[in-house]
Amino acid sequence: MNGQTALNHHMVRQQLRRAEFGECGTNQSNQEEYMACHGYPDIIAEPMIQPPKRLLYGPGPTMVEPRVYEAMSQPIVGHLDPFFFSVVEDIRAGLREVFGTKNDFTFAISGTGSAGMEAAVSNFVEPGQKLLVLANGFFCDRISEMGRRHRADVVRFEKGWGESFSDDEAAEFIHKEKPDVVAFVQAETSTGVYNPGKGISAAAHEAGALVIADCVTSLGAMPVNLDENGVDIAYSCTQKGLSAPPGLSPISVSPLALERLRARKSTIDTWYLDLKLLDEYFEGPRRYHHTAPITLFYGLLESLAVIREEGIANRQARHKKAHQRVVKGLEALGMDMLVPEGKRIWNLNTPKLPAGVSDMTIRKHLMEKYGMEVLGGFGPLAGKILRIGIMGPLATNEGVDSLLAALTEALALK
Repeated sequence: MNGQTALNHHMVRQQLRRAEFGECGTNQSNQEEYMACHGYPDIIAEPMIQPPKRLLYGPGPTMVEPRVYEAMSQPIVGHLDPFFFSVVEDIRAGLREVFGTKNDFTFAISGTGSAGMEAAVSNFVEPGQKLLVLANGFFCDRISEMGRRHRADVVRFEKGWGESFSDDEAAEFIHKEKPDVVAFVQAETSTGVYNPGKGISAAAHEAGALVIADCVTSLGAMPVNLDENGVDIAYSCTQKGLSAPPGLSPISVSPLALERLRARKSTIDTWYLDLKLLDEYFEGPRRYHHTAPITLFYGLLESLAVIREEGIANRQARHKKAHQRVVKGLEALGMDMLVPEGKRIWNLNTPKLPAGVSDMTIRKHLMEKYGMEVLGGFGPLAGKILRIGIMGPLATNEGVDSLLAALTEALALK
């Protein structure tokens, strides 16, 4: 059924409802009758859109917790409603737990992880200031580009995709350049490299610089530990380790960074992502800034509740166990890992393709036969690796074994 046909069927159903129940009046004394008269049960019982069912084993979006879908089906309230702000406060508390921080300035921005990235760069790097980027993958390159667009003096310490930075070499470069801000990616989605960043942050602070960390892939599945690692500004997304739909970007700012933000003299050259304005919306005077996506906030709150019930340490341990199981299975299939042990992201695995094997052949077989999505590499890793996300509901023995069985078939196809 195409979109126009589905819409026509929906309109016919509504006309039939009016013929049976009559036109809706203005009497709202009985909320259930009023909502039924306006077609709510009909819409919920038989939605117009029917997406195919998938098993999302890619780098994101990944599988959403069923409870999150249920939470998002609840009625919305206004973006200035006291109930909405109670949801916001509960989210802020939950985000502090998964970020591993006591930062009061912690909330979710309306936008994807890239919005969090641009908020971090635009608010904390002023025009003409030196932004040092530790570059070893695609999302480090995106940070660099955002820095250039916001008129920063961008300097880069570059390594090959899939390589990592030692604390000593990062510190040497930072001390030589003396930047105002240092940025790195804690979990690089394009390569599978993990770097907690403690040594980077220590060197940056010695040089008087703030530290920005991209935690898009690590949050909710790996230790982020902002306070322990000394990170000043961190951002993430909701569609990976948090097992929620995309559309919000959690962000957390240390007291030191917040002090510098409030002392900033130059105008922040983005209105929508101006954290000073967002701070006035999410706390303090609750001054209107934008119409927040209420249902996405419901979903994030429920996903954080699921994480809290499991326990963040238990959740991280589950993802580590699933990672170890999938790596063992991949190596048994002749697929070596791109990233050395000890530097790998637990919830995003990057096995190298055997000689003569096409990633498109594997991905097509998995999708067409099993509805499983995995993605390949891009940039310098195009055609060389797979990117396999084992996150949230799929980070189980059964989830891993199902994927490995399907991969065994696909590899036999050559």
